Amino acid sequence: MTGAVLGLLPAAVSRTLSGPPDPWLCLNLLRASALALALGLAFLLDDPARHTTATVPVRRPVRTGLRLALVVPSMAACWAAALFLVPAKSRPPVGAITLEAAALMVLALASALVAVRHSDAGEPGIAISAGVLGAFFGAALLLPERWVLFVGPFDPHWDDAHRRWAGVLAVVVLVGARSLAEPLRRRRAILLAHR
Repeated sequence: MTGAVLGLLPAAVSRTLSGPPDPWLCLNLLRASALALALGLAFLLDDPARHTTATVPVRRPVRTGLRLALVVPSMAACWAAALFLVPAKSRPPVGAITLEAAALMVLALASALVAVRHSDAGEPGIAISAGVLGAFFGAALLLPERWVLFVGPFDPHWDDAHRRWAGVLAVVVLVGARSLAEPLRRRRAILLAHR
């Protein structure tokens, strides 16, 4: 919930500026909102009691799906609110900036799914949020110009950057979907425990 509230703050800043808001500033405020929402989602799968619920009859995809069903609609509503907080004249193209936000949020979720599947950590959210922050700033500062992801709407590379964002989204969706299943060694242990 904190990520949702913090996700609205950067977008709300655009309403407090005197004079017409700068479109470049509004674009970056929306990116900051998307990052805050993604950081909130990094903690979605934190469960200190994870090891005591490992043998419940409900499989991990169902448990994770229930969490997603509860949180994703509220995050989508927060993102829509963040979009509408930015004045219409300075708002970047909604579809493109929403693609960036979706890629960041799914990156956080996929990272959480990978961490839960491949580690015994009960609360990997802090490490995941640090990784998402590192990936965000690394992509903003270290990518070569031909791979740049963060451009302005009037930049000639805007469409190319968003094709790359779509690629990032596709990859993290596949990685997240692959990480939903129980690891084979744990599945065997659960089956042996029920015999």
